[in-house]
Amino acid sequence: MEAETLALTQQIDFSLFGLFARASLTVKLVMILLILASFWAWSIIVQKTILYKRARWEASRFDRAFWSGEPLDELYDQIGADPSGRAEQVFAAGMTEWRRSHRDDGGLIPNAHARIDRSMDVAIAKAGEGLNKGLPVLATVGSTAPFIGLFGTVWGIMSAFIEIAEAQNTNLAVVAPGIAEALLATGLGLLAAIPAVIFYNKLSADSDRLVAGYEAFADEFSTILSRQLDS
Repeated sequence: MEAETLALTQQIDFSLFGLFARASLTVKLVMILLILASFWAWSIIVQKTILYKRARWEASRFDRAFWSGEPLDELYDQIGADPSGRAEQVFAAGMTEWRRSHRDDGGLIPNAHARIDRSMDVAIAKAGEGLNKGLPVLATVGSTAPFIGLFGTVWGIMSAFIEIAEAQNTNLAVVAPGIAEALLATGLGLLAAIPAVIFYNKLSADSDRLVAGYEAFADEFSTILSRQLDS
């Protein structure tokens, strides 16, 4: 009996594709959903990794130009009113409002400093929104994928027990395939969730550091403009 069971078990295809092909329609849909979620999460991870690396490079390049001693008006004329770099956008927002705050006679419109600060705050908020775009998807995948996989497992095990009851046979050749198919759904759920959670935490911290850098620059720039206002 054991030899017969072993022979039947060896004839079963336990590869990932074989397990997927034998799964019920509901479990197949769960697996497909988890695979798509995993691809979506990885596309965001790669995109954000490249974006943050470029943002750090742009901020470092602008920081060197800003503290090089070059006059701020000349630096603003070089980068323009709508630069591509986020650090440059914060600077451009402040300089644009600075120039708009000058009257025709060379004086400054009252409350210029407050308006400059608000302009840079808006630019920082837009930069942060762009950096954080897509991160909620990673959080969603990380928090829901294990439960979606668990649903597929529960459904698959239920189907396996129904097949066992109908076959009235509990040997390994009957039980193993159904259980393996069901557990594959949980495995796919964890495969999608673990990288999503890890990179969500990492990318969120990277985004916070970049935004904090923009805020620190805005404070320093505001201090420089404040000195010019006082003089």
